[in-house]
Amino acid sequence: MKPLVLAIALTLAAPFAAGAHPRDAATVNAPQAASPAWVERSNTLAQILIDAQAPFQPESAGFFGVPGYDDRVADLGPDHPRRYREAMAGARAKLQTQLELERDANVRQDLQILLTSIDESVEGSTLNERYLLPWTDAPQLIFGGINGLLSAQTPPERRAHALARLQRYAGLAEGSTPITTLARQRYEERLANPELLQPTKLEVQRALDSADTYIAGIRKLFEEYRVEGAEPALDAIAKEITAYADWTRATVLPKAREDTRLPPELYAFGLKQYGTDIDPQLLMQRAQLAFMEIRAQMQQLAPLVAKDKGIDATDYRGVIAALKRDAIPDDKLEASYRDVIDAIDPIIERENIVDVPQRQMQMRLGSAAESAASPAPHFRPAPLVGNTGQQGTFVLPLGNPGGDGEGDAYDDFNFDAVRWTLSAHEGRPGHELQFTAMVERGVSLARSMFAFNSVNVEGWALYAEAELVPYEPLDGQLIALQFRLLRAARAMLDPMLNLGLIDRERAGRVLTEEVMLSPAMARQELDRYTVNAPGQATSYFYGYTRILELRMRTELALGETFDRRAFNNFLLDQGLLPPDQLAEAVETQFVPAQQRR
Repeated sequence: MKPLVLAIALTLAAPFAAGAHPRDAATVNAPQAASPAWVERSNTLAQILIDAQAPFQPESAGFFGVPGYDDRVADLGPDHPRRYREAMAGARAKLQTQLELERDANVRQDLQILLTSIDESVEGSTLNERYLLPWTDAPQLIFGGINGLLSAQTPPERRAHALARLQRYAGLAEGSTPITTLARQRYEERLANPELLQPTKLEVQRALDSADTYIAGIRKLFEEYRVEGAEPALDAIAKEITAYADWTRATVLPKAREDTRLPPELYAFGLKQYGTDIDPQLLMQRAQLAFMEIRAQMQQLAPLVAKDKGIDATDYRGVIAALKRDAIPDDKLEASYRDVIDAIDPIIERENIVDVPQRQMQMRLGSAAESAASPAPHFRPAPLVGNTGQQGTFVLPLGNPGGDGEGDAYDDFNFDAVRWTLSAHEGRPGHELQFTAMVERGVSLARSMFAFNSVNVEGWALYAEAELVPYEPLDGQLIALQFRLLRAARAMLDPMLNLGLIDRERAGRVLTEEVMLSPAMARQELDRYTVNAPGQATSYFYGYTRILELRMRTELALGETFDRRAFNNFLLDQGLLPPDQLAEAVETQFVPAQQRR
């Protein structure tokens, strides 16, 4: 389901975690643009696909605001891949009929987006069933489902369904089976097929390491939101998760594979699904060149930063290490980030970069359970359906739980210089502005929920970082280049690891010795490339280069009349269109309109 993948793209480094907190998605009286008639028509048609998908992943549907699924849980029943594909085929037939009848160009484009989304989801389901044993990290699934519902961005009347969802997870609701039992059954019923790949030892061990953290995190959420009568279900789900972990340790872990590489067809699909529609060899070549150029820029800037900060080093590695030593205490971290966040909006306005909302951006620290599920900074979007003024939230974790106990603390996000580029990426003018704009400007569901891929989301966020760099202090500029170096490293190392061109140890040294990441950050990066989301990490570099190419063509077409603010606003107005469609919109709509001015 596309919305599940959506959340992956909103992290700096790892997959989805929905964090509950009183300040999450604060409700504001932000005006929402009245949707044009064609958007209303498009959204009605998108509901056909939502209705077909949501019963299989109700947690994700509810998280993005779709009503009616808050007491439901993921469908892990017998033969659910086939049933899912049949549901998609039914939705596709209805939408194809509508495409043949539709005359509005915008609605037709949205129908094509919906049809493409269906085709990709069916292809992914088919490939997964063909190649992989269906092992599920059920504890993380349960935590995510509760964590997405018990949140301040969810109205109280919907949060009231959290206990019913928990009871269904635990098998206490009438007619339900514990989801851990269903997960075991799906694995065991296909275990006899020797052609199917076992899960990797790495991902299984990470899941085992985090099981107790998820149990504690679920209980904390019910306590925080004062849900009465939950104790029997909380005790039951704790027993289910513990038993599932014991079964996983005894049955799955001994069979788990050491080699993290995917079959080429499956990895190629991952790249396509995330939007990286380029040959991996060519991508690696471009990323290698960019890595060398960015590293040279860092080396040129490092002596200036050292002089400005009184650092006794000139190599960029030594300068970054010195900047990291000036760590911000955890109890002051959120307030310190707020200082930079408050300074960014005036810069964006003064430099005529893009329109920004006239309200504060939301930011907070992550919990231990959130960090286990998503051990890196990420943006938690507000509902895209039925939004009544809620805001998304930039969530900053403090560590990478589930490791060996040593070196699990980050030093990558808790020093002064990093606050600028991280706030620009996850906040403004990055993810927060992009997703807020979709809600407030009335972008269609097809272009927000279903046009999504990581390339268009992360490409914008990295481009947003670059837009702000010239106005940051010198040390902030150096760290912005460090994170751009990381994105080039991702576009090299992700395909290299999955194609067997480099081993994990050597890739780790690139990240710690060249990019200067902490061991904890490097570990979650490598986990991401190999087991959590193979192929997704390439999307930042590729998406960024696609926007730069588009902007250069636009500047050449318009010459001195090019308006950066108008260009950036137009990009946001298009929602999450993939690069080719975004380029077409710029060239056929934006450029002619600007030329007529």
